[in-house]
Amino acid sequence: MARKIKIDEEILNYAVFGGCILGGGGGGSRKLGMESGKAALKYGNLELIDINDIPEDTIIITASAVGAPAASLQYVLPEYHIRTIKLFEENTGIKIGGIITNENGGASTMNGWTEAVALDIPFIDAPCNGRAHPTGVMGSMNLNNVEGYVSCQAAVGGNPEINKYLETFIRGSIGNASGMVRQASVFAGGLVCVARNSVTAGYVKKNGALDGVSHAIETGRVFYKGLKQNVESAPESAAEFLKGEVVIEGKVDEIILNTTGGFDVGVVKVKDYEITFWNEYMTLEKNGERLATFPDLIMTFDSITGMPVTSAEIKQNQVVKIMKTSKKNLKLGSGMKDKSLLEQAGKIINKDILNYI
Repeated sequence: MARKIKIDEEILNYAVFGGCILGGGGGGSRKLGMESGKAALKYGNLELIDINDIPEDTIIITASAVGAPAASLQYVLPEYHIRTIKLFEENTGIKIGGIITNENGGASTMNGWTEAVALDIPFIDAPCNGRAHPTGVMGSMNLNNVEGYVSCQAAVGGNPEINKYLETFIRGSIGNASGMVRQASVFAGGLVCVARNSVTAGYVKKNGALDGVSHAIETGRVFYKGLKQNVESAPESAAEFLKGEVVIEGKVDEIILNTTGGFDVGVVKVKDYEITFWNEYMTLEKNGERLATFPDLIMTFDSITGMPVTSAEIKQNQVVKIMKTSKKNLKLGSGMKDKSLLEQAGKIINKDILNYI
């Protein structure tokens, strides 16, 4: 038997903080993550299961949330998450034997918790990616390069009181299906929860970010303990744990933000430093010199509270610390090795990515 982690409110707290830091500017808000985590625990006991305890032929599905973090009409309920699994099984006839989250983030580390505990399906410590990423294809564990693979995706979201509720099931290529889900999030008001891309446990072992959720928990544990001791040095505690560094502290001089096509795209400027983001922070430069490039981790923290701050939360004139660490210090899935996806990111933010990875 490999190790299991019983998830309680203490572990939830660590997962929210650590997930937010590893979100690298994206991955959803801590508020949403805490709410969804607490809602999941009300359904019963939840454990984080090592994938080595799962038979190789077990069918595993990815739980995700898709949308623009700054969208103002986001609306999902715990039962929406459960509905995605049922909708997926109804349309495919596949019986799900395990659930993984698509990525780490303040909300996304908790993707799959409600479905797992409510439907008594193992929640497995092998996310598609150990950091957050902007597109569903990046979190598809290289399935976009598997010839003949057909992606099935069920999405649910939106507030019925303002006629935004929708549920949809899509079957197609990874790119087309993911693009349709992204559009569904726009029609739903900015966010949908998703169940997608059934694969075997054996495939996940080769392509997932093994131990990625427990890595978020340990990151959060270190940060939270640092926060209790000294708010000002808590970001440095996280940076040290992740073998990175805090490179600058200063006032946010300028923010440029555009929400389009279900994404937040923009720039944050602090003194001589510039961060670009596409939901997640993508590049960090000082006077034009590149210091970090996605999938390296770039993260901002509020200097007064010590709290991690996402790209959707950061404000003009806020005093922040900017942390970075190399991708080598993260747990990354195989989707982060696809140069065509990284090239796409560069085109979105109008920065060279490929020559810096």
